[in-house]
Amino acid sequence: MQNNRVALVTGANQGIGLQIAKDLVAHGFTVLVGSRNLERRGAAAKEVGQDARAPQLDVTDQASIAAAAERIRKELGRLDVLVNNAAISNTSKLPGMSVQEYAKSTRPSNVSLDEVRTVWETNVFGVLAVYQAMLPLLRESSAASIVNVSSPVGSLTLNSDPAFPSHKSFGPVYPASKTAMNAMSLAMMTELADTSVKVRICAPAFTSRFRNSVIGPTFSPV
Repeated sequence: MQNNRVALVTGANQGIGLQIAKDLVAHGFTVLVGSRNLERRGAAAKEVGQDARAPQLDVTDQASIAAAAERIRKELGRLDVLVNNAAISNTSKLPGMSVQEYAKSTRPSNVSLDEVRTVWETNVFGVLAVYQAMLPLLRESSAASIVNVSSPVGSLTLNSDPAFPSHKSFGPVYPASKTAMNAMSLAMMTELADTSVKVRICAPAFTSRFRNSVIGPTFSPV
């Protein structure tokens, strides 16, 4: 059995996911740097450090998820922390298009359903698929945590306020996908309420702020 605590971070080859992986290694974790791109995940694992591993993990591919779970079981025996970080904001935003212009092109009345499905496949269904595959491994831990990375743009409470900066750009693609992900997280919390597996929803601003959400007891609910 692995002595170090074990963490899996999806979408960890860049940005916040990469920084989370670095911080976890710095705190003594063995970290699985999840990424669907072979070249990027290998480079990211080297950057993260000696206690990083790089499983192929595409959150939209069930076979990829199952293979990653099996590798974790065989090599490490359990999972202590799952960070569902992988997400995409769009697939059709053109170069030079402002956020406001993109928002106008993705209103409920004119949005491409293919755009909605593609983003939700990663941001919502991908989170649920990874949760289902990794939960048996998390149950092997004496104190496991699931951290789902959200965003204030997905908050119905905040976006219901016309004064909220993202109010006018709330739409069915990325913002609503994070709303749905929050709902999935609540469902996970409800299911696991009487277990040792804890579920947190975090909306990071700066990476240093998010680090405490993973390592420590505090977090930012949405």
